[in-house]
Amino acid sequence: MTRIRPFRPGDEPALADICLKTADDGADATGVLDDDAIWAEIFVLPYVARHPDLAFVVESDDGRVVGYIVSAPDTDAFEDWFAGEWWPAFGERWPKPASEESRQDGILLYAYGRRPGAEPYSQRYPAHLHIDLLPELQGQGWGRRLIDTLADALRARGVTGLHLVASSGNEGALAFYPRLGFEPLPSHDGVQAFAKTL
Repeated sequence: MTRIRPFRPGDEPALADICLKTADDGADATGVLDDDAIWAEIFVLPYVARHPDLAFVVESDDGRVVGYIVSAPDTDAFEDWFAGEWWPAFGERWPKPASEESRQDGILLYAYGRRPGAEPYSQRYPAHLHIDLLPELQGQGWGRRLIDTLADALRARGVTGLHLVASSGNEGALAFYPRLGFEPLPSHDGVQAFAKTL
């Protein structure tokens, strides 16, 4: 029976694969960048390394992990940790580009630029999330259940607000979040931020 369960060590390869398979505005991003591993090292693996207790997965009835949600309860503290402890380990593998000449350059510049206070809504909505579901799971209510599970865990910690940022090209995500009570926020070009009071 398909179910939501807490993340556990050993899930990382499945999470990285799901991240890759959904990173191109919800579609498979395999081969979009020179190194497929970049996606997960920015958007999912640091979260389970730092806050494994705020990571939940959807496990199919055949035992595969087919979706996940990860979070940081304090965005500014997480960004400080990411910039100071997580990302420096990748400097040799993925040097900072001098300018944005490709999509990969843009993503790497984003990673190198992460810092506390970079997003103006992190004070009012301190937690943020990343969620991804394989296509076989989409449209069945699992996204809503994952967000509800995470929201309950964040409330139990006393967190009062949650935000996320979706690509403006991900039409499914842009339609999904308002149905769950997330409000759109003023956003940078190419993305749409959403937030919710918990």
